[in-house]
Amino acid sequence: MATTPAPATPTTGPPPARSVLRDTAFLRLWAGTTASGLATWALPFVLGLAVLHRELDAAGLGLVLAARTAGFLAAVAVGGVLADRHSRRAVVLWSALAAASAAPLLALGLGRSLLVMTLAAALAGAGQGACRPAFQALTAETVAADRRQQANAAMTMAVRTSTLAGPTLTALLAAFTDVGTMLLGIGLLWLVAALLPGRGAPAAGSAVPVPRASLRAEFVDGIREARRHPWFLAGLGALTAVIALGYSATGVALPLISRDRYGTGWVMAAAMTAYTVGALGGALITARRRPRSQGWSAFAGLALYGFAPLSLMLPVHPAVVIAAYAVAGTGIELFNVPWFTATQREVAPDKLARVSSLDFLLSYGLAPVGLALIAPAIAAFGVTPVLAVCAAACFLVPAAAALVPTARHFGRTPEPGER
Repeated sequence: MATTPAPATPTTGPPPARSVLRDTAFLRLWAGTTASGLATWALPFVLGLAVLHRELDAAGLGLVLAARTAGFLAAVAVGGVLADRHSRRAVVLWSALAAASAAPLLALGLGRSLLVMTLAAALAGAGQGACRPAFQALTAETVAADRRQQANAAMTMAVRTSTLAGPTLTALLAAFTDVGTMLLGIGLLWLVAALLPGRGAPAAGSAVPVPRASLRAEFVDGIREARRHPWFLAGLGALTAVIALGYSATGVALPLISRDRYGTGWVMAAAMTAYTVGALGGALITARRRPRSQGWSAFAGLALYGFAPLSLMLPVHPAVVIAAYAVAGTGIELFNVPWFTATQREVAPDKLARVSSLDFLLSYGLAPVGLALIAPAIAAFGVTPVLAVCAAACFLVPAAAALVPTARHFGRTPEPGER
């Protein structure tokens, strides 16, 4: 007996992933991270205004900023361990509150006590350092894996936009208020960073109680986790080299070149603006682009920073320098966004904050060393040879890192049974 066949069920693909920008939990995290980034950026600029207003001298500014860097480096590793040991949301809360409490102390010491300002700056740096790896790990808890690259791109776009618009906004505020009030405003930004983000989803296995080792032992355990990922070690080495050599060299040489070769400060201002605009473009690209060889593409982007010192070596038109900085800015985000995303994907969730703290510790920690050594090197050997070495390092170190096993895709090589 013939039967009527059942109608075929139409095959449909998976529903399109909802934009991360429509996720309330992510938007709260994004706003908190943006507030912390804006507060971090604003402090040196506002303290610079204090120098202009003769409420702080240049030596005092250097001491206060050095204290902030020292506080950051002292706290970032501890913050990574605490964020893996306890609630990441709680670490963000207490570290941001510590940074917020430093703001009124800075305002209190301004023009009165350099010691108070120095101690307050160290506290602000410690709060900043402790919250950075916690924010990084909280992103992985809040956002699903298939939307993390978009989320990381949104995060970096917010930071770059703040950097681009911040000087204008701060200059406008300076016309209506004093430095002490702006320092209190930085404290309010840290309060937003502390209170606004919500809780992320618990990491896998986080509910299982485990005996706790010492902070040092857990940090060392994070180093072991990082060593399991050759691509991570290679990328960290390349990023550190580019920041310590390329970024530091251009930071010292660009003002000199702008003054001595072009006879004006606008070349420096235009180049730094172009760098930020390029970084925004790079973040936009990475929000949608998924190259097949993600790691190789990211390392190629990082190597683009070499064009910045290269452009300063040659007697070129200022437009070439500005274009080179735009390319460098684009390239740095072509690296950063996939790098953060891969770290969140590949590293064991219960060790993510510690591994992220290694990233911040080395890349931020060696930058002041590079800045301190570049100026004497330029005085001893001249600008051009130093820039040549730095440009070569920016091109060659990422290229060498790309040859490391697992670097091509920013991930481990599958075992034979997993292929």
